[in-house]
Amino acid sequence: MPTSTTLDELDHLLVTALQTAPRADWRRIGAAIGADASTAARRWARLTGAGLAWLACFPAAVDWLTPVVAFIEIDCVPGRLHAVAAEIAEDPHVFNLEHVTGGRDLLMTVVVRDNAELARYVGFRLGRLDGVAATRTQIATTLHSEGSRWRLDRLGREQRDLLARDRPRGPGEMGGWALRAEDQALARLLVEDCRQPVARLAERTGLSPTTVRRRLARMHGGGALMYRCEVARFLSGWPVTVYLWGAAPPDEVARLAALLAGLRETRMCASLTGSDNVLFAVWLRSVERVQSFETALRRRFPQLTIRDRAVALWQVKLAGQLLDPQGRHLRTVPFWTWDDPGTEDALGDLVARLREGPGPSAAAP
Repeated sequence: MPTSTTLDELDHLLVTALQTAPRADWRRIGAAIGADASTAARRWARLTGAGLAWLACFPAAVDWLTPVVAFIEIDCVPGRLHAVAAEIAEDPHVFNLEHVTGGRDLLMTVVVRDNAELARYVGFRLGRLDGVAATRTQIATTLHSEGSRWRLDRLGREQRDLLARDRPRGPGEMGGWALRAEDQALARLLVEDCRQPVARLAERTGLSPTTVRRRLARMHGGGALMYRCEVARFLSGWPVTVYLWGAAPPDEVARLAALLAGLRETRMCASLTGSDNVLFAVWLRSVERVQSFETALRRRFPQLTIRDRAVALWQVKLAGQLLDPQGRHLRTVPFWTWDDPGTEDALGDLVARLREGPGPSAAAP
């Protein structure tokens, strides 16, 4: 067996198989990678136990609202960066949180119910947090690509075909069915552990196994749930994350973003509300590749001007998973977008003050 700090070819095949079919049974996984079911299960237990690989699940579409995705840059008071990161990493609607280079200390991705909740979070949560000096927020107008589609690409066509029937669909496929209110209890359990068997899910929700299977088929068929199978970055072969902010003519943004999203290196691509109207994250083989990658972008996409870039020093939180500085998995903070950050009391005080009008000190002489 490989040591706890390496992945061999069978491990890479196993991760790719679970990226392709995260809920497939071990017999099918084993058949796809050329191993028996017990070997596949034992390998996965070893990887997860060492924090070298993990699975994550999160809602991608719901039918009772249209979530807002925002990117927030945080400047920290000197000496307070790690304390700030440890505090906000526990917020369930914080999807990603990274310590980065450049003109910001922390870069975070949050998913909230609406603009009002985003305003509450930035103003009353981050704005009152000891150690936060300043924040800057951009809203994603379109999320063109995100990390669940990224693969290690170790499987051949026959192996992928064997797993195809267990592959969750992407958003918009098979009618684009969204998560319904009645699915919330089941979805929350999958966010905690997406490989729980149907019998266990039925027991914990009080639903019948038949109902659980039907709801899972509907959610998977419509892309209501997204899955990620990740490995510790120092073992992935792509250890460097770079964020690139770009500016493009408004009528070119959608076309360029679609092309950027199709690059092998791209993990995430979004259109933004600011003057830098494109943000994308790429995984590279080394820091030395940053300039050559950007040079290739300039040649291929002359309409796109790269305005800023940042290298991730520590991905503190990735898709709801807390990681150590080497990128090993520590634990899960179940990602759930639609719980308010707990700022209603502060909001109520502010609304009351606005309703009352200016105080005596603000009155005209």
